[in-house]
Amino acid sequence: MSNQLTTDPSKSAQRMRAGSMTMTLMPWILAAGALMLMPFIFTSSSALTIMNQMWITVIFALAYNMLLGQGGMLSFGHAVYAGVGGFACMHIMNASDFFASFPLPVLPVFGGIFGAGLAMIVGSFSTRSAGTVFAMISLGVGELIAASSVIIVAFFGGEEGISGDRTYAMPFFGNEFLQQINVYYLTSFWVLLSAALMYLWSRTPVGRMANAVRDNPERAEFLGYSARWVRYYSFVASGFFAGIAGGLFAINYEIVTEENLNTASSGVILLVTFLGGVGFFFGPIIGAIVFTLVQTVLSLQTELWAFYAGSLFLATVMFFPGGLAGLLMMHVPVFKLGKAKLLIEPYFKTLLPAAIGILGLCALVEMTFHFRHATKGDNEMTLFWTTFDSHTVLPWLIALAVTAVGLAIAKRTAPALKEAWSDANSAGEVS
Repeated sequence: MSNQLTTDPSKSAQRMRAGSMTMTLMPWILAAGALMLMPFIFTSSSALTIMNQMWITVIFALAYNMLLGQGGMLSFGHAVYAGVGGFACMHIMNASDFFASFPLPVLPVFGGIFGAGLAMIVGSFSTRSAGTVFAMISLGVGELIAASSVIIVAFFGGEEGISGDRTYAMPFFGNEFLQQINVYYLTSFWVLLSAALMYLWSRTPVGRMANAVRDNPERAEFLGYSARWVRYYSFVASGFFAGIAGGLFAINYEIVTEENLNTASSGVILLVTFLGGVGFFFGPIIGAIVFTLVQTVLSLQTELWAFYAGSLFLATVMFFPGGLAGLLMMHVPVFKLGKAKLLIEPYFKTLLPAAIGILGLCALVEMTFHFRHATKGDNEMTLFWTTFDSHTVLPWLIALAVTAVGLAIAKRTAPALKEAWSDANSAGEVS
């Protein structure tokens, strides 16, 4: 008699015991609870603004990952779909009579419709092939629409963009969304709904076939599936959710400009998605959270935040091609084998000195920037809550020593960490 546990799909009790429903719903329940509780943890208005920006970026990054991660289509102009959705929502805001006829939470749907409409037009000729051809077409379309935003003033508003007022919408259960906390819960609802819908899309036959077309389009064609139409459907769906992100941006900031659809914005979302990890559904979520924190919180501390963001992106691509999500998922086999404790001491001995050395290197970069760009007579600078004279030798010697010692210790202990990692991933028993 076989000892393997089997379940009868026709019996709901066995399905529940097998964990199918529980394992599927639990992450979403936890996410919903976290979204509801975060305003009680981070109570300031600036924190709510940062979280709103974070959730909008999450939707946009997940939409972009529908192309890159699931469909293998590298786009250099995907911001135009979010931007057009945002501009469309702003025009609806300014159409007072029409805008007053429906509640504000419905507005992102219109942004999604306009984003999908533009994607239907562009996708009709851009999705005939993937790879370099698709990438170059996306870049050309992005540049064309970004240039048109300055010319077609009636729709894009020229260099000043278009502004509006979200409070003119029909009250939603008496709520006119005057306060930032109300906008936060609206954005949180849409990020949860959009993420769930995009996840469900990835489980549909079209979503599955997008993976097949990404990996081997010739074989997909041989099996009877049109690679072009699979790419087209994914492209339109991605444009829809990008438009939703643009609509939420219009609601949050009540202004949309050319910056929302230019090449720089497309490059940022590409960076965010790669940083989080294109091979995992939750990768863009991690990338959006990390990048938004760097862009908002770190930018308040230093003018070189973009340099650090670029360095983090470069290090991720070079050493962790799977992104931050891939780095986390590398540890799943270790936990399944019950050997995670083998890595605690090696991590402490290697990663802590490495982090200290990197902070020392950042101090050298900040001191160099201050030394070169500070006004004459402005010799004092504050770094790591310490004020000192950057034109004296002692701070430079301390930063050099911290950098050299920290990185040297990390390099010396790296072989032991590598050996511990090998032991933790082996199938032997834990000693």
